[in-house]
Formats: sequence, structure tokens, C-alpha cells
Amino acid sequence: TSRAFIAWTQQHGIQHLLIEPGRPMQNGYIESFNGKFRDECLNEHWFTSLAQSRDVLAEWRRDYNQVRPHSSCGRIPPAQFAANHRTQTNPTAVPFNPGLSQ
Repeated sequence: TSRAFIAWTQQHGIQHLLIEPGRPMQNGYIESFNGKFRDECLNEHWFTSLAQSRDVLAEWRRDYNQVRPHSSCGRIPPAQFAANHRTQTNPTAVPFNPGLSQ
């Protein structure tokens, strides 16, 4: 898995950087996300099937990305922030529609 991941990053021109062992704050964004995901989703549900877990996780992800405002995005959902950015950089871009999967 590791070799396949490294090969994929190289093919896509992505520089893979590792954090120092025991220094999770070097990657504070993902640590913050992991805490929210565990507190708001994983700790709240007892999954009884793979299908149920997929449904619950998909709904949480939709809410997190398309509905919930984030302070780091100016108190708007990330999907709207991304759509606004695309519109600013490409005036012919499709505007944000929270009803559509983006």
C-alpha cells in the first residue's frame, strides 16, 4: 500500500512530507479534523453493518462539507468557499448549489 501511495504521489507531482514521530501538532489540521470526526460521528453511532456505516459517514461528510460553516472559510461551508474561489478565478465556473454533490 505504501509503495502504491508513493508512486501515486510522484505521478501527480505531490511532495510527500512526513511529520516527526511524536509531534502530531506538525499536522494540526488533520489532528483537529480527526478529533471532530471521532467526537461528532464515530462516538455517536454504533454501526451494525457496513451499509449503515457508509450511509452515516456519507451524511456526516455531506453536512461537514456542504452545510456546516467553518470559521477557517469565513463562516461558510467549505463547498461554498471552493465554489466562490472557482468563480473568482474562472468567471464561467458553475456557482455553488448545496443540493448538488460537488
